Amino acid sequence: MSSAELTPPEAARWAARAGLPLADDRHLAVAATANHIHSVVAVLRELTFGDTPPAGAFRAQREKRDAAV
Repeated sequence: MSSAELTPPEAARWAARAGLPLADDRHLAVAATANHIHSVVAVLRELTFGDTPPAGAFRAQREKRDAAV
């Protein structure tokens, strides 16, 4: 998909191609939702995570507390 927004007729065509035919009154809502998701993903793709480990590497453990400073 290009950077151009998805139009309602294109949304209907892609849904039908995927085996999910849409009622005529759903084309606009599906196109708007797809465009919103595309804009959010575009922002996420711009983030630089650098050396951030994947979430699976995180191990949550309760911190041991004592009175020593």
